[in-house]
Amino acid sequence: MARTPTKGSKPARDSKSRKRSHKQTEESEPELDNEKLVEELDNDFDEVADLLGEDIKDPESKKEQKNREKLEKQEQATRELTKPKVAASQAAEDDSDNYDFDKAGLSEPTMKAITEMGFSKMTKVQAKTIPPLLAGRDVLGAAKTGSGKTLAFLIPAIEMLYSLRFKPRNGTGVVVVSPTRELALQIFGVARELMAHHTQTFGIVIGGANRRQEAEKLAKGVNLLIATPGRLLDHLQNTQGFVFKNLKALVIDEADRILEIGFEEEMKQIIKILPNEDRQSMLFSATQTTKVEDLARISLRPGPLYINVVPETEISTADGLEQGYVVCESDKRFLLLFSFLKRNVKKKIIVFLSSCNCVKYFGELLNYIDLPVLDLHGKQKQQKRTNTFFEFCNAKQGILICTDVAARGLDIPAVDWIIQFDPPDDPRDYIHRVGRTARGTEGKGKSLMFLTPSELGFLRYLKAANVPLNEYEFPTNKIANVQSQLSKLIKSNYWLHQSAKDGYRAYLQAYSSHHLKTVYQIDKLDLVKVAKSFGFDVPPKVNITIGASGQSLEKKHKKQRRSN
Repeated sequence: MARTPTKGSKPARDSKSRKRSHKQTEESEPELDNEKLVEELDNDFDEVADLLGEDIKDPESKKEQKNREKLEKQEQATRELTKPKVAASQAAEDDSDNYDFDKAGLSEPTMKAITEMGFSKMTKVQAKTIPPLLAGRDVLGAAKTGSGKTLAFLIPAIEMLYSLRFKPRNGTGVVVVSPTRELALQIFGVARELMAHHTQTFGIVIGGANRRQEAEKLAKGVNLLIATPGRLLDHLQNTQGFVFKNLKALVIDEADRILEIGFEEEMKQIIKILPNEDRQSMLFSATQTTKVEDLARISLRPGPLYINVVPETEISTADGLEQGYVVCESDKRFLLLFSFLKRNVKKKIIVFLSSCNCVKYFGELLNYIDLPVLDLHGKQKQQKRTNTFFEFCNAKQGILICTDVAARGLDIPAVDWIIQFDPPDDPRDYIHRVGRTARGTEGKGKSLMFLTPSELGFLRYLKAANVPLNEYEFPTNKIANVQSQLSKLIKSNYWLHQSAKDGYRAYLQAYSSHHLKTVYQIDKLDLVKVAKSFGFDVPPKVNITIGASGQSLEKKHKKQRRSN
């Protein structure tokens, strides 16, 4: 290992390096109608007073705790394996009070970057993860969203590249796989800050970006590579000059999300192609499913260190997060959302919706009535998504309407409110959505979830997942009553009318696809009220592709249209 690195050869280790490798790595409409609507909205809004109440109504208790006995046994077994082998890993388990970065034995360039980023203390997951990773252990980690996981795997990866004196000619030494383009860009941004004083190279390959430019950069040598699964596999199979035989570390971030969105086969192929001799691997996942366990089995070496900083009895969301819900009939949902956003226009707010077409419609509507918002969803071109993401990140105030594309892992600074306008599919999705606020060691934030009376059963699932919520009350006489103006606008504006129809149809399709059928019962939807939330007096005629389970909804939809 003392050889001078040559192109395609293994990089050398300096004399001061550790005994063990750190292997890681619109068409415009008449202005008069618009001005009249805005004036009426503002006049009605003057009566919106204190909307949030202090009442707390705990949901009915229901014991549905997840079975974690298997994971506990795995954790105990891996702890026993680590005791005689690596003192640093045991220190991470036993001495969790050592949270100072300057006591972690990091290199001067890394410490300088960490200081410039404003960090001096590690979060809990960092204190438990960084020492064993520096010691060369494989890690299977579970941590709350917003816990500082990105630094936990990037710091050891960069230290490994530094200690082995990686150069561009040595190719890629660390690969970080991320489920989404936005999260990959986020990790890339953090890596850029951490490597400000290092000479090693770093880069990113993601779907939607210019493949030729990516290939040229890979051929020049990218020591630390952040990637989405599909584009990474493409380059591994087809890009000449991409040197990855010196790979020392593989990081799989948000593994459960990677598998959820259909990249299981790609991940298996990636792991098969990448060299596994003497390779350190790190796999992070918010949930431990059978598929995640299978992925861990083929990617990690035997006896990985299992790190879980979220005990079963601990609250699943960040300590600084105030969480609440409001019970609202379907036809009042938009009126309440508009009232809330108008009142908090100087705050930084993220609003989650269930589908791309819903985001598109409500984004167009709110911008048309002079309530500026940004929108982010999966049907947008990559450049649009990237620009929107960074514009909102850099803003001190503003409103972002988005699908769950922004719900996993993204670190958006100083978010005041998370609004779940459309309810999440399950508690796990809820936790990831609210994780966009109250991030870091001293993060603060608030969240509000909209529920209809028929959806209150979801609260029992949240309580079982250790998620505490208060009920907020919004008196109906304090909500801006702009339904008639909204209906007139949708009737008179062709483009908004079409967008509203698309959003309405997408909402019904998304609702029918919920996994918790006992909570989200599509037969209980009042389609007239749902249609009103999109600005229709009568449910519009739409084609609903929802399968056999939703055939009764189609019949109900036709019946309610005839009765109106």
